[in-house]
Amino acid sequence: MKRRILIGAVGLLGLGLLGGCGGQEKQGETASAKENDKTTIDFWSFWGSGERQEVIEEIIDDYNSSQNEVEVNYTYQPWGDIWTKSLSAITAGNPPDVIIQDINSVAQRAEAGQATNLAEYVDEDKAESFYPQLWETVEYEDDPYAIPFNTDTQVIFYNKDVFKEAGIKENQLPNTWDELEETAKKLDEKKDNEYQRIGFYPLWQIEPDVWAINGDEGTSWFDEDENVKIDTPNKVETLKWVTNWQKHYGKDTINQMEAEFGDGVSDPFISGKVGMIGQNINYYTKLRETAPADFDFGVIPLPEREEGAGHWSWGGGFVAEVPKGAEDPEASYDFIDYLTSTKVQEKFGEKSFDIMANQEANENLIQGDELTEKGKMIYKMADENFPKTVITPTPLAAPDYQNLVNEQIDEVLLGKKSPEEGMKQAQKSVENLKEK
Repeated sequence: MKRRILIGAVGLLGLGLLGGCGGQEKQGETASAKENDKTTIDFWSFWGSGERQEVIEEIIDDYNSSQNEVEVNYTYQPWGDIWTKSLSAITAGNPPDVIIQDINSVAQRAEAGQATNLAEYVDEDKAESFYPQLWETVEYEDDPYAIPFNTDTQVIFYNKDVFKEAGIKENQLPNTWDELEETAKKLDEKKDNEYQRIGFYPLWQIEPDVWAINGDEGTSWFDEDENVKIDTPNKVETLKWVTNWQKHYGKDTINQMEAEFGDGVSDPFISGKVGMIGQNINYYTKLRETAPADFDFGVIPLPEREEGAGHWSWGGGFVAEVPKGAEDPEASYDFIDYLTSTKVQEKFGEKSFDIMANQEANENLIQGDELTEKGKMIYKMADENFPKTVITPTPLAAPDYQNLVNEQIDEVLLGKKSPEEGMKQAQKSVENLKEK
């Protein structure tokens, strides 16, 4: 859902609705100002509760105390609202000075003149601090328009107690799709012909496009040259594989179990109703906060389609950006440079358990003494998984492609079309979008 909200916000930009957003009243101090010989900048993010709020406020206090030239004011904007408010503020000429934005739409904002070119402020070696595929997302026409902040990767969490109960040992963890199916069947539990536990279902918490990347050896709906790669043999087979899981358990079983899912002890993984679950790796934060103290779990990469195809995964994330029209981009970038430095990234990661964009920060967290063994396990898995993690920037020529693909996938999952028909129609629709 969060990803679709972001797509919708990007769609507003693509439809040219920004012109109608002018005349908005200024929301607090959203432009830099000189006060007591300090440049005051306004920083927006959606971190307004819990440990993320606490740590970002602490980081801002540290930055403000570390020098006498820039003072950062923090403004929390609710998730979803931040995208529309930022577009309105930029159009009205009173943008925030620094904002946390979606990583996959940087080039769109750059092309639309919504973000500041940071090339003159960024050190030559800055890019070396980050995972390479993250840095690629912030460049537009070879110049950086943002700096990566945090990221994620999709993995599978497994319940160790359920595995022991089913007689599955740690050296028998699934590595391929076939092994995943075999393991799931061993974990399945029925009573009076009704499922009490489901070993694994691929569409709980992971969307079909992630499996499309996993099943097509790291190729998303577009290749590196932005050619449409939807109707490929591997993606058709992936969609067949997903629908076979649906047939195995039955739609009624899936819908019934989904209706009972909730948070805390009602979380299906924590309650033991699901033996394995695909998740964003920082699902660990939820387990840490809500699972019983003795709850034992592990993580593995998404299994590969077949041996040698690769454990491909998908990742998203966020960037720190200077909106176009910020009064003092140099001061704004100085704060961004601080936010994305190794020590500060370590601090944010230690508190939030987000996977940080700064690769050295993650490596330090793995090797340091600040985290528990489970925490280190999470960062170690993320770091190992990232070479096979694909980031999917929205192509400039097809900003609304995801809706067209999702429409066809939904038709397949509802049984209205075959995987072959759905992928063929999606390919045609997105190619037409590109042409237009």
